[in-house]
Amino acid sequence: MTDSTGAVLHTLCLLILVVQSGRCTESPVSEWPSSTEDYDPLLSGPVDYSDFVTQCDKEDVRSFRQVFLPAVYALVCVLGMVGNVLVVLTYLYFKRLRTMTDVYLLNLALADLLFLLTLPFWAVSVVLGWVFGPAMCKVVHGLYRLSFISGMLLLMCISVDRYFSIVRAASAHRHRSRAVYCSKLVAVAVWVLSALFAIPDLVYSEQQAGDGSMRCRLRQDNSTFIYTTGLQLSLGFVLPLLVMGFCYTVVIRTLLLARNFEKNKAIKVVIAVVLVFLLFQLPYNSVLLLDTITDVNVTVTDCQLSKRMVLAVDITKSLAYTRCCLNPFLYAFIGVKFRRDLLKLLKEMGCLGSRSLLKLVAGRPTGFNGTRSSMVTDTDSTTTFSP
Repeated sequence: MTDSTGAVLHTLCLLILVVQSGRCTESPVSEWPSSTEDYDPLLSGPVDYSDFVTQCDKEDVRSFRQVFLPAVYALVCVLGMVGNVLVVLTYLYFKRLRTMTDVYLLNLALADLLFLLTLPFWAVSVVLGWVFGPAMCKVVHGLYRLSFISGMLLLMCISVDRYFSIVRAASAHRHRSRAVYCSKLVAVAVWVLSALFAIPDLVYSEQQAGDGSMRCRLRQDNSTFIYTTGLQLSLGFVLPLLVMGFCYTVVIRTLLLARNFEKNKAIKVVIAVVLVFLLFQLPYNSVLLLDTITDVNVTVTDCQLSKRMVLAVDITKSLAYTRCCLNPFLYAFIGVKFRRDLLKLLKEMGCLGSRSLLKLVAGRPTGFNGTRSSMVTDTDSTTTFSP
């Protein structure tokens, strides 16, 4: 009985081996993909690699930035330093803080100088990465925010002063001595307020590793990024634009009603101030708003869109930075009294000869009969028509 049972088991084992060997020799096409590269263990079908997120290659953008940004920053820094240093030296040398505008212009030049001091650090970081350490990262970020916000608020204060000087000239003249004191208090308040708003940059800026080098950036969380960007857009553009728009609109309307024949020149100056502010600040702030929306929307993965946004930010930012070079010409050099003091300073520094100074100071346009025309802007005091 035992022998027969063993024979039966032996026969069953042989049959099982034969069946399994037959299945192993069958073609696998019907059950398995023809290539292991097309096999998806989750979907049991071919893989669509177009749905996979790949690393965005921005090497061409980095190459452009390493040439464009340092060149623009160097040019802006040199020209801006020359113009704003001359403004500061002229005001301090002649001690001519006689009006509210004088106080604001001196502080505006100081704000621009602080801003320009940060540009060499950014230029070097574009090429070599951030090599100045974490402490300087916080300092440079803080100075940038402090100077940027204070400069925009001071431009707003200048427009308010021009409003009172032209639209409410009688009241402004009666309170002239008190107004100078008030302007100094306002300037201090602007610096204190700007310093408070610069604190987040001091706290949240840090040295980060990225793209094979160190970078100085704000901490990349949505709350910090939205706060700093919103602060720059509101205090650095929207509020000054609204105040300047109102003040200069009323100023132009008042000048149009004036009977002085120099009003057309004054109107052109005011329009130039507003247009420069819009042309140099509006593109950057618009792109900055779009860039913020793109960064917050984490679902955006278009590489080309990301590259175009980086280029747009760099170009419009460089355009906005150029405003520091134009501020001395728009606000300080245009005043006749200031221009004369500047020429005297250049003479005493040995940059101008006596004959050249006499021509520049005494030279005035003449009429057809050879007599000098009487111009409002040629008075010794700061004209109320200059911005």
